[in-house]
Amino acid sequence: MVDKPDYNALIDAQTWEFIRETERWFPETAPNEPIADQRRRYDLMCDAFRSSRPPDVRVADLNADGVAIRVYSVSSGTTGPSVIYAHGGSLMMGGLDSHDDVCAEICAATRMQVINVDYRLLPEATLSDAQTDMQVALDWARASGAGPFVCVGDSAGGYLIAHMVYQNRMQNDIAGQVLIYPGLTAGCDGGSMDVHAFAPLLKAADICSYRQKLRDTNAGGENTRADLTRALGLADLPQTLTISAECDPMADDARLYADNINIAGGQAIWVQDAGLVHGHLRARHRVDRAGQSFGRILRGISVMSTGTRLTADMLWQ
Repeated sequence: MVDKPDYNALIDAQTWEFIRETERWFPETAPNEPIADQRRRYDLMCDAFRSSRPPDVRVADLNADGVAIRVYSVSSGTTGPSVIYAHGGSLMMGGLDSHDDVCAEICAATRMQVINVDYRLLPEATLSDAQTDMQVALDWARASGAGPFVCVGDSAGGYLIAHMVYQNRMQNDIAGQVLIYPGLTAGCDGGSMDVHAFAPLLKAADICSYRQKLRDTNAGGENTRADLTRALGLADLPQTLTISAECDPMADDARLYADNINIAGGQAIWVQDAGLVHGHLRARHRVDRAGQSFGRILRGISVMSTGTRLTADMLWQ
């Protein structure tokens, strides 16, 4: 039997307030609702936490060979490396607006162009469709001369980024990847899934439900979710930064991925953010711990963009 964590001890007052505010918009019962209702709730939640774009960031909505993207740049101009961003939302929710402020702040802090990808969502589309859209956006950016790239994704977007980077691992224009509380495995039990099965904001049962919907959508193998932590050829990946929230059923995914990359001979750093929960990117301006985590993410992106080998010490400078 797994001991239940004492979340009152692990989670501070600021984070509890963020949790309560999130649940006012997206309650525990939301994953049981029709997808249209879930999307409406998710969009309202993201809007409630949205920050204003930094004043020096310019935005353009473009069509990347059939895939909608939003491109961010600073007013003084951005040159050199670009960020490719894949948003979270269980592959079923979110879009260009849900993570607009995150992308704008990455652009402002790093002075890099950021390309936010509006990949197709399940259940109307398939996992293969979403993966194709990420690849199309990357190829479009390559053709426009935007590389090299640091590829960044949170939650389900972390899965899409890891898959895209893996498929392009033999290319030389991806400088690194940053995966924020990603879901990279196929199962929904064992390890942190059991330890944090009843964590605030994301339960193991919710993950199982979403992954079952993934399997049920367009049967025929298109939505088979590979375990990316066990893929062959991990040594060929660019340098990688993975970030776990401690109080998250998926916390082990980021650790296992980084561990296996290093075992294979690659370069990966894993950071576990103490006392934080899944989705804490939205809390970066409300919760000190989340703000510090976002700072490490920004430093990781900036260092990777220069081609310098990232070390753990650099994340805390």
